[in-house]
Amino acid sequence: MRETRPPLVGKLALAARSLVEVPRAHAALAVAVDEDDLAAFEDGIRELDPDATLRLLHYLEECGAVFLPEGKEGGIGVRLRFNARDVRALNRLEGEGGPVGKDDV
Repeated sequence: MRETRPPLVGKLALAARSLVEVPRAHAALAVAVDEDDLAAFEDGIRELDPDATLRLLHYLEECGAVFLPEGKEGGIGVRLRFNARDVRALNRLEGEGGPVGKDDV
């Protein structure tokens, strides 16, 4: 059985954005919404349009957030896709291969 995503509400978006360490300005730019509108959404003052909410959800998932549905264990939530060990391994690999050279093409 496939679990479904919870609806993206402002506080959940704020928690996810904090976990993946993306500044609000970067997230707003990436999903083509005004930074003040994103702040108001995260503060629960107003909603984003459905398309913008979906773009934000997908962007946060691409950044490493995993949204958890409500279940027997508790309410909706968010966690990081990778555990600390995986993150350390990925960070080590990012520096592999040496510096970028000039492209001869």
